[in-house]
Amino acid sequence: MISKPLLGLIAFALLLLTTPTFAAEAPGDPKADFQALFSKIQGKLRGGERSEEALSAELKEFDALLAKYKGQKTDDVANILFMKAMLHAQIFQNSDEAAKILGELKKQFPETKQGKDADRLIAAMKAQAEGEKIKKSLVVGKPFPDFEGEDLAGKAFSLKDYKGKVVLIDFWATWCGPCVRELPHVKETYSHHHSKGFEVIGVSLDRDRGKLEDFVKKEQMTWRQHYDEGGVLATKYGVASIPTTYLLDGKGNIIAANLRGAALEKAVKQALGN
Repeated sequence: MISKPLLGLIAFALLLLTTPTFAAEAPGDPKADFQALFSKIQGKLRGGERSEEALSAELKEFDALLAKYKGQKTDDVANILFMKAMLHAQIFQNSDEAAKILGELKKQFPETKQGKDADRLIAAMKAQAEGEKIKKSLVVGKPFPDFEGEDLAGKAFSLKDYKGKVVLIDFWATWCGPCVRELPHVKETYSHHHSKGFEVIGVSLDRDRGKLEDFVKKEQMTWRQHYDEGGVLATKYGVASIPTTYLLDGKGNIIAANLRGAALEKAVKQALGN
């Protein structure tokens, strides 16, 4: 999980590929016209046509439908403009154009559910774009940006508290199969090297804090865990999938990323000078 707004954006792309086609209900019905256009776009996406050029005819249809129902300020008509914005955001990867369209949506349809949600989606896309920029800077030899958080016990902490330690930052969740499968390697490495200066900071993207707390207790994960409610840190660092890990040296510089299995212990051992 990243965040509710971003999940909505990501899910939209999948929705276009998986939702069954609809039959138009009646001419002059914005919902039926929307469904017919939706089906056309689905067909093209399934055929691998994903560029603005390939979908240029459909993009023109958006404007034609909006002109057709210009006097109607309903959710059904607002959904047409919303869909156009999501195409730019998720299919064309053009967040600037999507934000522009969402701004127009808010202006033209302020009382619809889509119009009321426009600011939140714009902020989510902005955070996502900023996260992508930060992610590109997270390379070996570069410092990992400091962050502050609170662990499951309610104690505040920051990354700078770990100065002089070799630290693994682990973005994970109990519902993530690959994360759980990797856990024995993390536990073993922690057991072998914690006394020598190795620390782990878990950043959990779980949806249910209670389940996280139960899992951590059951698995005897004694290192610090931060419950990243809403995916704030994950979004900040451009984490698009989990597990995502970064191994830092005593100065907070990145040594490696996404180490798995025996490679993690080898890297930690080397970083500690053993």
